[in-house]
Amino acid sequence: MDVTNGVPGVNAADPTNFEEFWPYYVSQHLHPATRAIHVGATTAALACGVAGFALFRPALVLAAPVVGYGPAWASHFAIEKNKPASFGHPFWSFRADLRQVRRFYAGKLEADVQRVRQALRLAPDERTLAEAGPRLRAA
Repeated sequence: MDVTNGVPGVNAADPTNFEEFWPYYVSQHLHPATRAIHVGATTAALACGVAGFALFRPALVLAAPVVGYGPAWASHFAIEKNKPASFGHPFWSFRADLRQVRRFYAGKLEADVQRVRQALRLAPDERTLAEAGPRLRAA
């Protein structure tokens, strides 16, 4: 993840490909509770979808997006105080959701979060971009 020139879409130019989008996605999920909700919801949605296919239960397959996106979107409004990245980049966001889950379970997600936090020069008490907003806008 290259954030040497800032985080695309936050304090650098907008992302033009998925690899540039990934740091932006991470920046939109800085609060630990938001990440936990996303990982839990995406994991539950994947399990729901797999179970639906395995058990030939179409209702479970149809429920999977609601199980995944419902809590995740709510966490953006209630905790992160931002708009879900999927509203602007649905396909990259879905791919990033899956990467976030993989990196979480592999123990690698926190390193990405810390790189993004450093690139944004966030203070330890700034847990979201909304909390750092006035300072980031002044820079």
